[in-house]
Amino acid sequence: MDGETLRLGIFALRTRRVGSVAECMAKRLRKYGKAKNLFHDLFDEQTGRRIEVKFSTVQQKAKRTVTDETVLKCIEDAIAEREPVLFSGWRNNRFDCNIQQVKRREFDVLYYGLFFSDCVQIFRINSSDIRTGAEGGDIGYSDKQHKGNVGEGQFHITEKNLHIHSDKYFHKTLTYDELYQLLAAD
Repeated sequence: MDGETLRLGIFALRTRRVGSVAECMAKRLRKYGKAKNLFHDLFDEQTGRRIEVKFSTVQQKAKRTVTDETVLKCIEDAIAEREPVLFSGWRNNRFDCNIQQVKRREFDVLYYGLFFSDCVQIFRINSSDIRTGAEGGDIGYSDKQHKGNVGEGQFHITEKNLHIHSDKYFHKTLTYDELYQLLAAD
């Protein structure tokens, strides 16, 4: 395997498995330990902080909305996979990456990011900095993901707001060759 095969494989994975890859990446990047319970992903033994990890692959937005009239065409379009987006061209593409099931009370630090076609962008934000609305919700966090799910929310990263994440919460960029070396290391 090499970086290109790794990249192709990541884009072929389903959502939950992409998250598991991201957890392995964050664990190795920062040498974090196993979670202390089911409500966060990793644990920083040095600082005692609970770590959550949320990532998404970046693909061009679907051209059609599924409706009664378009349902079959949308299914047919899905066979021809949506094109992955290059980080170097993110401003010229429409995409919507949903960072969801964010339970701020259950972690201290959130590592989140995007698997672009040409690199991985990693961001880091403290739970206390994830706020809603007029409180300073610069990442567009909403605590209304699902009816009745108190304390759980989401935010979207799109071509319209990626600059905010890059300017304020950028942590690291990895190439797929660097990610392969990280994951293949003993």
